Amino acid sequence: GSGTTPRRNSFLKCLIFLSNFVFSLLSLLALAIGLWGLAVKGSLGSSWGGPLPADPMLGLVLGGLAFSAVSLAGCLGALCENAFLLRCFSGGILAFLVLEAVAGALVVAFWGQLQDDLEHVLRMAITDYQDDPDLCFLIDQVQLGLQCCGVASYQDWQRNLYFNCSSPGVQACSLPASCCIDPWEDGASVNDQCGFGALGLDEDAAQRVVHLEGCGPPLLQWLRSNIWAAGAPTQTLTPTLTSDLHI
Repeated sequence: GSGTTPRRNSFLKCLIFLSNFVFSLLSLLALAIGLWGLAVKGSLGSSWGGPLPADPMLGLVLGGLAFSAVSLAGCLGALCENAFLLRCFSGGILAFLVLEAVAGALVVAFWGQLQDDLEHVLRMAITDYQDDPDLCFLIDQVQLGLQCCGVASYQDWQRNLYFNCSSPGVQACSLPASCCIDPWEDGASVNDQCGFGALGLDEDAAQRVVHLEGCGPPLLQWLRSNIWAAGAPTQTLTPTLTSDLHI
């Protein structure tokens, strides 16, 4: 009936406003974290008048800017019933979907090369683990998230100058805490010493302390299974909203 359509429109407006409001807050938080990271490491000041810094935090800043702009357009467009802002929101979502489709096509086309490059990057990250805070953070997050250690196996950490068993340092024959099965050991913070001496253990003893499987195969599987996941909800929401609001 005639009363059903206004109620449906109101529900969709409320839904798009709330969802974009949440995404706006998350995007602005990502933007703030990225700016803070650049400022702390001095990358922000060094970029004025020069080339952009090769820093992962810059990607966080640019991504935060893009997503916050699109989310704010959808949020304000739904709240004020502004056709221009809603068109901007729809255009932004369409642009993201096109970029995602292009990225997916490139991944499929260069999948073999991607596998080799990914393994190479992981091995380089292991080698430079202590020397680059960004690589340290990324490799820790991968190992914690996928519950893995190294590239092909935990023995890949022998490539690291500090963890190699021939090293004279205190970390010799050890592994990062992110390799541990229980890095917190029922505590409130990570026990940085949970992987000490793990490389010197035999496999039966080591598997009770650390993950033995490398991160290469599970990371590739994760990329393969999640390449399209992010765009699915948005693809269905955007056409429905724009048609119901007559833009």
